[in-house]
Amino acid sequence: QVQLVESGGGLVQAGGSLRLSCAASGSIFSVNVMGWYRQAPGKQRELVASMDTVGSTNYAESVKDRFTISRDNAKNTVYLQMNSLKPEDTAVYYCNLRNYYSVSSYLNYWGQGTQVTVSS
Repeated sequence: QVQLVESGGGLVQAGGSLRLSCAASGSIFSVNVMGWYRQAPGKQRELVASMDTVGSTNYAESVKDRFTISRDNAKNTVYLQMNSLKPEDTAVYYCNLRNYYSVSSYLNYWGQGTQVTVSS
């Protein structure tokens, strides 16, 4: 089993910054992808950014050049630095871990979510 504990959400004014952290514990496979998704009210959950164990990243177009994902593999922790925040970034942000046991098969885990609110 895997546990994901998020921290760092909150209320910030437009143009401000926040840093989210997510610490993973439990059975973490050597090949995994950690990332952040978000879900705004009335909308589907969407990928924000992800990073695999060798540092390859994937970003949503809407956050490129504003958000940066990073990870500390020794601590099994992933971070999301969010700069130049906009009101449309307001959402619940969820940490995600995919434990890969084959090329295309994985076990999927979610954190409890942390609220990010950007005021205009």
